[in-house]
Amino acid sequence: MDFETVMMELESLGKERTKKMYISNGAREPLFGVATGAMKPIAKKIKINQPLAEQLYATGNYDAMYFAGIIADPNGMTELDYDRWMDDAYFYMLSDYVVAVTLSESAIAQDVADKWITSGDELRMSAGWSCYCWLLGSLKDNEFSESKISRMLDLVKNTIHHSPERTKSAMNNFLYTVGTSYLPLHEKALLIAEEVGIVEVKRDSKKSSYLNAYENIQKQKEKDRLGFKRKYVRC
Repeated sequence: MDFETVMMELESLGKERTKKMYISNGAREPLFGVATGAMKPIAKKIKINQPLAEQLYATGNYDAMYFAGIIADPNGMTELDYDRWMDDAYFYMLSDYVVAVTLSESAIAQDVADKWITSGDELRMSAGWSCYCWLLGSLKDNEFSESKISRMLDLVKNTIHHSPERTKSAMNNFLYTVGTSYLPLHEKALLIAEEVGIVEVKRDSKKSSYLNAYENIQKQKEKDRLGFKRKYVRC
């Protein structure tokens, strides 16, 4: 399938209700409003196609950009490529659910995510923390440095309440993910989550969200779901 065919397919799958939902979360025109699940049949036909992914991502159309992440070749992208994609990721559904997800399947994931976390840029920081969530939730525990993840937990404890709004949300999710999916530091994550308490995330033109990693970790513990790992990150 070529670029024009994919764009026509995506447009045909668009729903006004889905479009409104995406816009309410920060998406902007152009977009069609395609449910992510509806993209799977097209993705199965194309599989991996980095040149096509680049064409789609460059459109600025949210649905095309999301689909680009599905068919991208994570190890075919360099650090500069990921930075370029982040430059165009104008809201969290692109930074955290397209760029960070794609990065998480690459060999350079931790190196790039580490730089983003310390960048001082809200969405890059959010994407960096989110990348670690995708990594910790899918890879074996022994693929991580326990001391490094422990230091990251300390950073969350000391800075989360003073961080930018979207970064707060991703840091809270990191705390929850370590507590749920990374068994070596479950207890530490639980203690820090209790100390951090409720995290308020302010949103433009919407009511604030109130996040509680401690309660959510406890719920997973009660359900005997500690150590949960995803089989796949990208859909």
